Amino acid sequence: MTAPNRLVFVDFPTDEIEASAVFYEKVFGWTVERRIPDLFCRIVPGGYYKNPDNSDSEIQNLHLGIHNVANARPHPKPEGAEPRTLSEGGRSIRAWILVSEEDSQDRILKTAEELGAKILWRDHYWHEFNGLNSSFIDPWGNQIMLWTKPEGFTEDYDTHTVEGTPKIPSDWTFE
Repeated sequence: MTAPNRLVFVDFPTDEIEASAVFYEKVFGWTVERRIPDLFCRIVPGGYYKNPDNSDSEIQNLHLGIHNVANARPHPKPEGAEPRTLSEGGRSIRAWILVSEEDSQDRILKTAEELGAKILWRDHYWHEFNGLNSSFIDPWGNQIMLWTKPEGFTEDYDTHTVEGTPKIPSDWTFE
């Protein structure tokens, strides 16, 4: 195969389309297009993926969706198909969000919690990908992973190794 299969879209399931749209607009500042009333919204984060020199690449950030579990579209039948409920009590979608330098994990977590999200953890560093991370479950059961890069490091993208000493707050957990 000369061209890889590409991820083009991820949907968040919900049973409250408008409430989910408002949640993601407020928590992340994203544009949410109400495409099919009560069935589907497209989330448009905006911006472009960054090149290694931090300039914008030609690739726009991945769009996301919000779909109503009562009738997930597309489907050959107008009424959709089972299951028509949210997943309960187990793992669900886990989306990773790289936090803008103009925003903060603290602000996002505070807003998400005020809007009904459950904070799973905050203030953790994962050396494997040199990332500061926190996580929450949105009111519909989708896990959101917040990710930022620490200061004081260089990352070799060819070997995936961290060089230098990342500045990690002393009260954060490490892995």
